[in-house]
Amino acid sequence: MVCRWIAVSALLLTFAGCKGENSSASAQEGKREQAPKRVQTEIVQERQLGATVLVNGTLDAYDRATVGTKVAGRLQVMAVDLGSRVSRGQLIARVDPTDYNIRLQQAEAGLAQARVRLGLPPEGSSDSVDPGDTPPVREARAVLEEARASRERYQSLLSGGLISKADFDQVQSQARVAESRYQDAFEEIRNRQAVASQRRAEVALARQQAADTGIYASFDGVVQQRIASIGEFLSAGAPVAEIVKINPLRFRAEVPERDAATIRAGQTVQLAVDGAPHDYTGRVTRLSPTITERTRVLQIEADIPNDGALRAGSFARATIVTDTTASSLAVPQDALITFAGIEKVVVVEKGKTKEKPVTTGRRAGEWVEILSGVKAGDEVVLNPVNLKSGQSVVTR
Repeated sequence: MVCRWIAVSALLLTFAGCKGENSSASAQEGKREQAPKRVQTEIVQERQLGATVLVNGTLDAYDRATVGTKVAGRLQVMAVDLGSRVSRGQLIARVDPTDYNIRLQQAEAGLAQARVRLGLPPEGSSDSVDPGDTPPVREARAVLEEARASRERYQSLLSGGLISKADFDQVQSQARVAESRYQDAFEEIRNRQAVASQRRAEVALARQQAADTGIYASFDGVVQQRIASIGEFLSAGAPVAEIVKINPLRFRAEVPERDAATIRAGQTVQLAVDGAPHDYTGRVTRLSPTITERTRVLQIEADIPNDGALRAGSFARATIVTDTTASSLAVPQDALITFAGIEKVVVVEKGKTKEKPVTTGRRAGEWVEILSGVKAGDEVVLNPVNLKSGQSVVTR
C-alpha cells in the first residue's frame, strides 16, 4: 500500500509540473502577442494642392466621320473592317472604275479633236494660240487684202472715168464681204478655243470621277462601323464606313452653375475611368458660352491624351483644378487602403489603431486630397498592412 501511494503521488507531481510549464508558455506567448507594433505615421495637415471642382462626364471621340462614295457604282474593294486602324489618306474602299476610265478616254479623244481644229498637236497642256496665225484667219486675211487692192484700183479707174460707178460699187461690196469673213474667221478661232477649254474641263471632270472611285480616310482613326459590302451597288453619297478619332479623346461634362464661374480654358483636368490602369491628365479646351436654362449647368470639354486604354463612350470622373494656390487636407498615398471600392485610413488614437473611411479628391504627386473622414492633426499609419482596428502600436 505504501508503495502504491508513493507511485500515485509521484504521478500527480509530474502532471502538476507539466501543467505549470504549459501555463507559463501560454503566458509568455500572450505577452508576445500583446506587444505593441512599431509603425511609421504621418500627421494630416493642409497642403497646397489647389482648389478643385468634381464633375462626372463621358469620353467621346475627338472626331467622327461617315465616309462614303462620291460616285455611283458597284463596290469592288473593301479594305477595312470593324476595329481597323487607318491613317489619313489610306484606302478604305473602291468602286469599280471601269465605266469611269472609259469616260475619261472619251473625254481625252474629244480634247485631241478640238486641239487639231485649232492647228495644235493632239497632245499638249496648253490650248492657247494666236488667232492671226491660224489657217482660217490667214486665208481670210489674204482674201481681204486682195479685195482692198482691187477697190483701190477701181477707185483710180473711176476717177479717170474709165469705169462706171456700178462697176466700182460691185468691187467695194466684195471688199466689205471680205472684211466680214475676216472677222468671222477670228470669231471661229475664238469659238474653237472655247470648245477646247470645254473639252479640257470634261477631261478633268472625268479624271476626277475616276479618282473618286477610291474612298480614303479623312484622318487618323479607327473604323467604328462597316456599312457596305463588296458587290453592293452604291449610289453617289452612299455611306461605306464610320471612322472615329480616339487620340486625344473629348471629355464632355456639365458643371453646376454655382461652380461655373471658376472654370477657365487651360485648367488641369485629372480623369479617373473604371478599369483604366491609371489616372489621366488633360486640359479644359472648350466652354459653352451659355448656361443651359433647363438644367442650370455649363457644358465643358477637355482634351484627354489616350494611350489606347481608354474607349469612347466610357463614364469618367474628373477633378478640375480651379486654383493651384489653395490648400486642403492631404495624406500620403501610402496611407490609403482600398477594398471593394471603399477607401479608408488607419489612425492612431491613444496608442491604438482605428480604421476610418475617407472621401478622397484629386492626387498631386504622392499626396491625396482628403475631402472628409479625418481632420487636421490626426495621425495616420503609413503602409498599414496586417493592422487590425484596436491594435496597440508604437509610432515613429
